[in-house]
Amino acid sequence: MNRILISGTNSNCGKTTITMALLAAFQNRGLEIVSFKSGPDYIDPMFHRKVFNVETHNLDPYFSTEQMLCDQFIRNCGKDLSIIEGAMGYYDGIGVEGKASAWEVAKSIKAPAVLIIDAKGMSNSAAAIIKGFKDFKEDSMVEGVIFNGISPMLYPLLRDIVENAGVKAYGFLPREEKYSIGSRNLGLITADEIEDIEEKINGFRELAEKYIDLDGLYELAKSAPILEASEDYKELIESSKSDSDKKTRIAVSRDNAFCFMYNENIEILEDLGCEVVYFSPLEDEKLPENISGLYLCGGYPELYTEELSKNKKLCNEIKDMIERGIPTIAECGGFMYLHDSIEEIPMVGFIKGNCIKTDKLQRFGYIDIKALQDNLLCNEGDSIRVHEFHYYDSENCGEAFMAKKASNGLEYLCCHGSDSLYAGFPHIYLPANPDFAKSFVSNARNWEG
Repeated sequence: MNRILISGTNSNCGKTTITMALLAAFQNRGLEIVSFKSGPDYIDPMFHRKVFNVETHNLDPYFSTEQMLCDQFIRNCGKDLSIIEGAMGYYDGIGVEGKASAWEVAKSIKAPAVLIIDAKGMSNSAAAIIKGFKDFKEDSMVEGVIFNGISPMLYPLLRDIVENAGVKAYGFLPREEKYSIGSRNLGLITADEIEDIEEKINGFRELAEKYIDLDGLYELAKSAPILEASEDYKELIESSKSDSDKKTRIAVSRDNAFCFMYNENIEILEDLGCEVVYFSPLEDEKLPENISGLYLCGGYPELYTEELSKNKKLCNEIKDMIERGIPTIAECGGFMYLHDSIEEIPMVGFIKGNCIKTDKLQRFGYIDIKALQDNLLCNEGDSIRVHEFHYYDSENCGEAFMAKKASNGLEYLCCHGSDSLYAGFPHIYLPANPDFAKSFVSNARNWEG
């Protein structure tokens, strides 16, 4: 259970860069590592998975209780080391109280936290910042600092300043623009889009090995206490498994256009006795055989509209299967794919209307959705915590659920629902309400095609 959480004083301070540098450096030492991301982020875990070939998972205190976070960490932690990357600033979350912050993750799983400070142009102010973070909460979990974007000449001064304030300095990373990785409106661009990704990662690794105290960080990770698991989750899964030895096959979209999927969603489907089979709407002309359920996850379909539209054979099969009642979840990008069109380019054609690009985020953030009617995932009145993050909008968002924003209580209608369908912009984290997963699997198990 060796673990550290890497967070920052604010967004864009370099925590993703330093997390990647640490993953590369510790992996180069032969350690078996798992990475985690606090919050609902898909991009960074996907990047870690593809670039470093490590298991990646999310730890989100909005979706999960403190004990659930511990259970999820225990289930998936690395053999030698787990590195958790925080989101935004360390204490930043929902509202004034900062709920669902990286700090809540660190506190819940008792992970020592190392803060990243972009310290260019600083001296004594760095000590004021780090001491403020350490003292802001009685159980802050802050145990160290790594500086980003400074020169080797400045580091000794900054190290002495913060260590005199009572916080251990674990090194720094100098600013190297040639190793920078671009981004788009949802986060980092994907690893497959970076031609020289291996060179960049090797550059990060070399910088970390030269300028960061890897031995000290590993000792800090080993100081984290043992966690105790609960039996609740195991009992829930055992009570819902089918008596049949035959596994229910669920087809899940996975390629460059559809790449946003929580590993925990796959795990709970498999725990419930499903066989998950992947397919590519970009490459495959037909769905996998003998499936009883369909899961179209989010991603970037808007970047591949021509390719998706040309694959008419698969579009027609998906539309036919949904019309025949195959249990289907389609979220965000998968929801857009089911429309008549995206930017007037034909898609599957099951949901009437067009999806259009806007110039700002639409309905962004954590929400709770409550069913206004019985549907594939739940009964009327049931609810689950989810999140939205998208620049595209639909002419037909649906009215099967009422959404309520966690930050300000704003309510609005969303999602399409029927006895065989959930489709909408909100991304679902199934462990947040396992009954939703159980209902989906039960319907898939009973579908006769």
